[in-house]
Amino acid sequence: MQTNPAVTASLPTEGDIPLYERFPALRELPRAELCVASLPSPVERITGIAGADDLWIKRDDLNAPFSGGNKVRALEFLLGSVHPGDTVLTLGGIGSTHVLATAIHARLLGANTIAMRWRHDMNPVAELVAKRNASELSNGSVGRTPIGAMLRLQYVRLTRTVHFIPLGGATPLGVLGHVNAGLELAAQIRDGTAPAPSRIVLPLASGGTVAGLALGLAIAGLDIPIIGARVGPRMYANRRTVRRIVRDTARLIASATGEIPPPVRDENLRVVHNVYGGGYGRPLAAGTEAAATLQSVSGIRLDATYSAKAFAAALEAARAGEGPTLFWLTFDSRCLNPVPGTGYPVPDPNV
Repeated sequence: MQTNPAVTASLPTEGDIPLYERFPALRELPRAELCVASLPSPVERITGIAGADDLWIKRDDLNAPFSGGNKVRALEFLLGSVHPGDTVLTLGGIGSTHVLATAIHARLLGANTIAMRWRHDMNPVAELVAKRNASELSNGSVGRTPIGAMLRLQYVRLTRTVHFIPLGGATPLGVLGHVNAGLELAAQIRDGTAPAPSRIVLPLASGGTVAGLALGLAIAGLDIPIIGARVGPRMYANRRTVRRIVRDTARLIASATGEIPPPVRDENLRVVHNVYGGGYGRPLAAGTEAAATLQSVSGIRLDATYSAKAFAAALEAARAGEGPTLFWLTFDSRCLNPVPGTGYPVPDPNV
């Protein structure tokens, strides 16, 4: 695949980010600047939902000109050493937005993507993502189970020269992008463009986004609970996994900067399990209803795999708790509407 010249010309130019302001030594790590021109992503109030009068949304779907969402924050660092003509290798379900974001942004950098995928419960948005994945990938295969995909992936890693991107991008290097997101929110709270939330709600799957936000807020000195709405199997989507990712990312920061980040308080990492729905990608009735409600009052579209389930949890938290509830939107619906003839999402003129 070749990089589209018109799209490449629209990539963000070099700029500063809160992570570098706090830890200048981290500038030495390779980074593909995929988000800079679109940051900070805005925080908006959601009105018109009964019983949720103090509900806010972090529009992280708008954090990049092309295919925004939580995955691109990690990909800035994970694709930092990728060059034109390289091959990127990753894995995920057939409807994985991680696979799609990896393929789109690798192509923006002139690289091809191979992905080992597996079948899972599907929903209408996941079906559209699966079709986009099939068209974006240069190679790969689809099997029945994650274990089979991992075995095929290991074979490719042994027989080819590739840049490997782990499941969900939830490695310490990728999580730095989410630490930056936490510091970004802290700056928005300081300058008055966002309220100080009493809680933040977002999906929990591979755990990188939850871990990075929690660590970023701790570094900023903010005591805000993070509620991860579990949307993946409990065997990997759990609090223990998030704690491990926090520790590993803190070690990376310490080794690169000589500074030990402050710990994340246990009470600021919470997991709710009542929105999983029995299967990854399986629609949840409460999620479908919550997504329809949000779209009716704001026009924002959610996906049934991640964000609709998490928004159902956010509505429950907003209606039950005091103070502002912030829903962190991790899904960018623009990825479902590529520019004809290019395969790239329609860029938002405001980002």
